[in-house]
Amino acid sequence: MLTDALSQRLEKENLSLDEFRELTIRLLNHGVLCRDESQTEQQLYDRYLRIADLVQDYLHIMDISVFHDRRFEYLRLYPPGSETPGMEETDTSAFAGSLRNRLSQSEVAMVLVLRLQYDKALREGQVDDKGYVTESVEALSIAMKNILARSLPEKLTERKQLFIHLRRLRLIEFRSEEELLNGEAWLKIHPMIVSFVNDDAVQALASATTSENTDNKATATEAGLPG
Repeated sequence: MLTDALSQRLEKENLSLDEFRELTIRLLNHGVLCRDESQTEQQLYDRYLRIADLVQDYLHIMDISVFHDRRFEYLRLYPPGSETPGMEETDTSAFAGSLRNRLSQSEVAMVLVLRLQYDKALREGQVDDKGYVTESVEALSIAMKNILARSLPEKLTERKQLFIHLRRLRLIEFRSEEELLNGEAWLKIHPMIVSFVNDDAVQALASATTSENTDNKATATEAGLPG
């Protein structure tokens, strides 16, 4: 009965049940759909625009939310209990992959740095017409050390896998996987990083960094060193 009602609504848009299944399965499997990513995702994104209410109603049954950024033309699903858009809390539990996919500590650190570097470029007007920010791997590595006192994975295979995973989440783009092994490689930060990491997480990181700097300055003063 539910299938019949669904088919009737789809007929009004000249779409089949199989086309609806293709769209929803893609969303559920990947958790994200970006129109600029490929011709397939462009077709699926445009299909979503035609039946957005129907897809949202269907996913709502499972308490899954859809975040739709019309300006940059992408969709991201958020699992039950998480904030939309953004993170459930400022740790790994709320990062979305295939709905809820925990990230490693290195991935969490890089995602936070990507958001901070994106915000910095936004303030400086270094954003292209599609909302992307171009950044070098070297600059990201330096930012990670300065902000989080962490380094990129030393093993090249782990470093490569880190960036591949973040590309799979549509947070970054790069030309070649092999280029990532070169310290002079460049990548693009996708504007969806802003919805992937919410302002609360950024504020928490900023507060923690400020507190640490204050403690370090106090320690240096007590030791008679310049702060």
